[in-house]
This record gives sequence, C-alpha cells and structure tokens, in this order.
Amino acid sequence: MRHARGYRRLNRTHEHRKALWANMAGSLIEHEQIKTTLPKAKELRRIIEKLITLGKRGDLHARRQAASQLKQDQYVAKLFEILGPRYKDRNGGYVRVLKAGFRYGDMAPMAIIEFVDRDVDAKGAADRARVAAEAATADEA
Repeated sequence: MRHARGYRRLNRTHEHRKALWANMAGSLIEHEQIKTTLPKAKELRRIIEKLITLGKRGDLHARRQAASQLKQDQYVAKLFEILGPRYKDRNGGYVRVLKAGFRYGDMAPMAIIEFVDRDVDAKGAADRARVAAEAATADEA
C-alpha cells in the first residue's frame, strides 16, 4: 500500500526540495515557460497551481502565503498584479506540461512547463532589459 506517499522526493532532502520549488516557481513566474525534467515539471505543476490560486484571491494573507514560498518580492508582485487577474475566470489548469524528448547526457525525460495563456515576450525579457541597461551605461562612459 502506498499510503502517505503523495509527492516525489526526487532524491533530495526536504530543505533542498523547498529551495528547488521556490527557485523553479520563481523562474516559471518570471519567464512563463521553462524546460526541466519531466518528474520535476509534473511536481512543479502542483505547486504553481496553488500559487496562482493565491494570486487570484489577492488579499493580504494570500500575498504573505505566496511570499513565504517564493522568497523574492518581484515574483510575488507579478503573481498578484499580472497572473492573478489573467486567470481570474479560469478554474484551475493554469499550466501545461509538454514532453520534450530526452536529455543527451543521461537520457532523462525532459519537459517544457508553461502557462496556458502565456505572454510570449516574457521569456528572456529580464535578460534583454539587463543587456540594454548595460549597453546604455557603456555608452555614457
């Protein structure tokens, strides 16, 4: 019997998994699409769906609950200001997991996890802004 085995441990300690999910959820919120292994993507789906539901609620307690999981204020802000209102009329199913073949090094099954109604320009937008800011400061010097 498989009682009380409700999640994948992924050969990590509790603290490592908690940090892993905080980092991956933040990356998914920032870029709206990430590539990872299939078991991690399937497990991340559970976590991000709950965070989007908190973003839809929008009250202070929900914001504090999300902040305790995400660790960075910029991700919490995007969750509550952009993603929560975007999925206001949707009852679950905010992300999709697409299989993406196998990794060359160890043949691990890969997947792409993305938001259903994602902003295509969000992927890499922070990197483009950083490069533009560096170019502007280089021109001034």
